[in-house]
Amino acid sequence: MNKTVVNFAPTGMLPTKNQTPYVPITVEEIICETVSAAEIGISMVHLHVRNEITGEPDYKKETYARIISGIRDKVPDMIICVSTSGRTKNEFESRSEVLTLKGDLKPDMGSLTLSSLNFNNQASINDPTMILQLLDFMNQNKIKPELEAFDVGMLNYAVYLIKKGMLKPPYYFNLILGNIACAQANLLHIGAMVNSLPQDSVFSLGGVGNVQLMVNSLAISMGYGVRIGLEDNIWFDKERTRLATNADLLHRVHHIIDSNGSSVMSSSELRNILGLCDGISDYGTKE
Repeated sequence: MNKTVVNFAPTGMLPTKNQTPYVPITVEEIICETVSAAEIGISMVHLHVRNEITGEPDYKKETYARIISGIRDKVPDMIICVSTSGRTKNEFESRSEVLTLKGDLKPDMGSLTLSSLNFNNQASINDPTMILQLLDFMNQNKIKPELEAFDVGMLNYAVYLIKKGMLKPPYYFNLILGNIACAQANLLHIGAMVNSLPQDSVFSLGGVGNVQLMVNSLAISMGYGVRIGLEDNIWFDKERTRLATNADLLHRVHHIIDSNGSSVMSSSELRNILGLCDGISDYGTKE
């Protein structure tokens, strides 16, 4: 790949305003951060929504709709992926609600974590029945899954879904490294995961916390995509003396991309590679 996919994850479910004033929580903050990121240069955005009063993770499609509308008003062709995470909710109705949005509010992609896993103090529950339900619902609504894998076993499950005919190429994966109970940010783990990807895969590497910069740097030097943003890391330096902004993280990634003789893949270019609609009048997958 001659260009670098930059997957922007501005918010996530964990960072709070008490931890960092820079994490976008409200609808307007998330819209502004995404539009600003698009001006810097990103390929796609991975969205979570929060309760605007408490800051807690939320799933309401009305909140997603306001954010999607605000982004598309300014950047109509931006690839928008919405979260169906199982970290705080494990009812299909809650997790799939955003996938029912239609027309100009329809997301292009929906996240799909390929197994259950443990974080430091919390589990993300993704049992096989839930995965199959969410994937089937995405397929029915022509929304492409953003496949999230935290270890090699999850990639093996993706191959299983391909054999069942539930995943269609081309595939898009986020490989997330450095979580305490999953694959770590070392060359052996990363190589095993990259080697396990099915053919016709587009993928980005993301690093959690202190390993974000290392993982992103490695990915760019090898010609892979990157996932970047405050969802995965709120610090600019390993010593944790300076809180980062999303713009800080993006500008640094751009510098690394430039230094490696690459450039950021545009949303329209990635749409074409992933078989997504044009992003002007239609959203989601073409077929």
